Amino acid sequence: MERVKLGKSDLQVPVICLGGNVFGWTVSEADSFRQLDAALEAGLNFIDTADVYSRWAPGHKGGESEEILGKWLARGNKRENVILATKVGIDMGDGKKGLKAGYIAQAVEDSLRRLQTDYIDLYQAHKDDEETPLEETLSAFDKLVTEGKVLHIGASNYSGARLAKALKTSKDNGLVSFVSLQPHYNMVVREDFETDLLPVVQEHGLGVLPYYSLAAGFLTGKYRSKKDAEGKVRNVTVSKFLND
Repeated sequence: MERVKLGKSDLQVPVICLGGNVFGWTVSEADSFRQLDAALEAGLNFIDTADVYSRWAPGHKGGESEEILGKWLARGNKRENVILATKVGIDMGDGKKGLKAGYIAQAVEDSLRRLQTDYIDLYQAHKDDEETPLEETLSAFDKLVTEGKVLHIGASNYSGARLAKALKTSKDNGLVSFVSLQPHYNMVVREDFETDLLPVVQEHGLGVLPYYSLAAGFLTGKYRSKKDAEGKVRNVTVSKFLND
């Protein structure tokens, strides 16, 4: 397995990460702790979350996943042994969204507080914000890296053209640059990544951390008919695959 260096302690980790969007949503705090303990014991120490997880759940406001991770990290001083990735940009309500410099500065402090840490290994733009100049967004990320609050930055849900433009903007202005991409990619959702994003990834040597790598569970075989998905939280996501 290919290995990469990422983190304050120059950790070497396999290029695979544990997704945290279920923590505090479909997985309770206690079960989240057990899952995280088991992952770390097995050598899986790259954990990915986002500030918006899980705002969509009834009664939630966002930040639930980060809060659980923060509590877990505080138990037994695990922080130095974990590579922590989170994201910013998707609507948190009350006008808190996007990638303007002022909002990024506010959002990172909120994430650091919830995560109970003073730095984030990989801070990712959760989605492109075409209303904000790329130079403004990347300058804000650059400031966070200079301050030591963020070690590396990544992108998610960008088109190939916008990703390439962002990388060029960083280079032209001497700003920190995206080192990774988190796209929607798996064995049944392939076209956008393979035709639009892969050429940019290969040209610039970006790391790739796909989300929905098991197509929201469809590729595990647990959903074989629409009836299997009825009433499940992934129903909308997997139902489009349940055809002939």
